[in-house]
Amino acid sequence: MAAPSHTDPGTRPAFLTANDISALNAGDHPAPFDVLGPHKIKNRRWIIALKPGAVSVTAHVGSKDTELLRLDGDVFAAPVPGKSYTLTAHYADGTTHMAGDPFAYDPVLTDFDQYLVGEGTHKELWRVLGAHVMSHQGTHGTHFAVWAPNARKVSVIGDFNGWDGRQHPMRRAGITGVWETFLPGVGDGALYKYEITSDAGTALKADPVGFGSQHPPEKASIVRDITGYGWKDAAWMKSRAARADRGQPISIYEVHLGSWRRRYDDGGRPLSYKELAHDLIGYVKHMGFTHIELMPVSEFPFDGSWGYQPVGIYAPTIRFGPPHEFRDLIEAAHASEIGVLLDWVPGHFPTDDHGLAKFDGTALYEHADPREGFHQDWNTLIYNYGRVEVKNYLVANALYWMEEYHLDGLRVDAVASMLYRDYSRNDGQWVPNKDGGRENYEAIDFLKDMNVAVYGANAGVMTVAEESTSFPGVSQPVHSGGLGFGYKWNMGWMNDTLRYMEKDPVYRQYDHHLMTFPIDWAFSENFILPISHDEVVHGKGSMLSKMPGSDWEKFANLRAYYAYMWMFPGKKLLFMGCEFAQPAEWSHDGELDWGAAEQPAHKGVQKLVQDLNVLYRATPALFAYDCEARGFGWLGNDPAQSTIAFARFGTDGDAPVVVVCNFTPIERVGFQIGVPAAGHWAEVLNTDASSYGGGNRGNLGGVTTSTDPRDGQDQSITLTLPPLSVIVLRHTQE
Repeated sequence: MAAPSHTDPGTRPAFLTANDISALNAGDHPAPFDVLGPHKIKNRRWIIALKPGAVSVTAHVGSKDTELLRLDGDVFAAPVPGKSYTLTAHYADGTTHMAGDPFAYDPVLTDFDQYLVGEGTHKELWRVLGAHVMSHQGTHGTHFAVWAPNARKVSVIGDFNGWDGRQHPMRRAGITGVWETFLPGVGDGALYKYEITSDAGTALKADPVGFGSQHPPEKASIVRDITGYGWKDAAWMKSRAARADRGQPISIYEVHLGSWRRRYDDGGRPLSYKELAHDLIGYVKHMGFTHIELMPVSEFPFDGSWGYQPVGIYAPTIRFGPPHEFRDLIEAAHASEIGVLLDWVPGHFPTDDHGLAKFDGTALYEHADPREGFHQDWNTLIYNYGRVEVKNYLVANALYWMEEYHLDGLRVDAVASMLYRDYSRNDGQWVPNKDGGRENYEAIDFLKDMNVAVYGANAGVMTVAEESTSFPGVSQPVHSGGLGFGYKWNMGWMNDTLRYMEKDPVYRQYDHHLMTFPIDWAFSENFILPISHDEVVHGKGSMLSKMPGSDWEKFANLRAYYAYMWMFPGKKLLFMGCEFAQPAEWSHDGELDWGAAEQPAHKGVQKLVQDLNVLYRATPALFAYDCEARGFGWLGNDPAQSTIAFARFGTDGDAPVVVVCNFTPIERVGFQIGVPAAGHWAEVLNTDASSYGGGNRGNLGGVTTSTDPRDGQDQSITLTLPPLSVIVLRHTQE
């Protein structure tokens, strides 16, 4: 039966005016927490409730039920005995909904939290913003908090309130621009959005600090309780500091989780996080890589962006499972002594309506001026790094992935686009800095602050910059004037050496410098040599298809190139599929061509990469001074023959290594080079070995020096160089 209506002022508490009731029904009351909920008036406790669409409302205090009176529209009120109560709304279709009253609960955010948020220094921002399952004042529910300083009203809408913004308006938390509310009875798995009303109108937004999202193209956030996982990787966390040091071997396998493997017995779906924890980690362990780099897993709306246009940077994508299952993947990696890096995208964000764009009706996270706030290349928006709250949002996100998911590092995407205000812009399309220059001071400060925060809070992590210019000091400490990254991708090495390898060997002699010149800057930064996804997409072809010549020559060229890469100073990164010479370029719509990996020539390349990892990790001369000039020395370069020879050195007592490359399809017999030590040199790797698909030409396991001086050395060795090959020799005897 419908509750009686009482519009006479005598039937409502005196403080509640007709204007209040009208505004509540319209959903635009400026301070709903001032009028809704419990109010003690002259020794009577009144309850005022707004229940849109309800036929009647009952308050329950212990075993006593009190029916609330309808004042007008959907506003109900009555004096109710007792402090703790729940409300049951009855609807015309016979359904009921019982829950605690959000307006009966005190704020959750502390004054100190609000101070840090306003100051832009809350390093654990995710612990106060977002949706948190918790107990508050003895009641289980979820606390919601969101930063929207220019909003006139913010409501939580979801499957728990019929997506009706009138039911759960939020309260302003002081002057920080944060809005909050505690919703009793709402728990893990609930769908929600924020309904934000501003001078620009009303918009529905996903949670910027949400821990979960619906599967795209659906756009709601999901309440996820990310507490209580129970990590078992303490041994790894304690030991990883030594593994990330630049004097240690680092060999990274870059992975796009959605296309590594698919389950074609289950509709062609990608593997789940839990399946990847078994299959991917087992494969990477078998191949000998030290780390995995995951292309972005922060929630993103469009599969074709590969994750580089994220909407929910605090949410592991639901495509492969919920947050705890993502943790299962990380823990499995750590159990196998494999580190995990995350591709992180703080350089830009998409314009999707449910995302950060004009979040509270204003350019909140982005710049208002498109010359500063819009990426022409990607049709995306640029963060306003000069706003302290935005910088805090990003720095805290970097810390979040380390703290909550035990990630071992971040590869930061598109750093060059952040460093320069004129990046990919013509005159008149960009705004100079305060000194009239092109450097983006605010972005530079953000990157420094991020690196200081990450390295300061987490032992053994690494940050890696994808930076394609010659900006100085990218991998130098902040206190020394650098940006503070641990490593930088060596894009110059990649571009030069691939240009060389793509040439017909007949013409390589004229561009010999492309393989040798990179050593001139090889120690200016802590470099990683990257063969990433960017080299095998958008019509660039696969690594195999880049190589010239017949099929045999293509495979031989690629084997030689990989060996040169692993022997050259710098840490290593190889994109998935490249390790077995996938025939076609990468496509995110399917899986890698695992059928090709079973063919002998492809299996040979795969075996070579595995052996390169084993040799690299077992040979200090190949990694101890990857980032220092004292670990490298030229032995001989002959452009006319397209041969290269160099030595690698480790610390005292480490056996030196000699690397000899022949980038022509001509076998060279009686090839003499000087070497840095007398005695026996064991041939520890030969890319022409039959196990790799080669012709098995070489040096019968090793050679011994003669006293014939050569290449500035007191002794030399004489070798057979197979065509299109690299041989590696390690000193074994004085």
